[in-house]
Amino acid sequence: MTEILNALLLLFLIVCAVAVARIRDLLSAVILFASFGLIMAVIWQQLSAPDVAMVEAALGAGVSTLLLVAAISKTRRIE
Repeated sequence: MTEILNALLLLFLIVCAVAVARIRDLLSAVILFASFGLIMAVIWQQLSAPDVAMVEAALGAGVSTLLLVAAISKTRRIE
C-alpha cells in the first residue's frame, strides 16, 4: 500500500512540475508551485526525514508562495 502511495505522490509531483513550467497564468503557476512544495514535504516525510519535511513545508509551500504572490500583485498576472 505504501508503494502505491509513493508512486501516486511521485506522479502528482511530476504533473505539478510540468504544469508549472507550461502554464501561462502566473498566479495559477504559484498555486501549483505551492502544491509541489506540499507534495515534496509529504514525500520527505515518507522517506523518514521529518526535519527536511518541515523545512520544505515552511519554506517551499509557505514563505516562497507568499513572496511570489506579493510579487505578482505588483506586476501583470498573465505572462
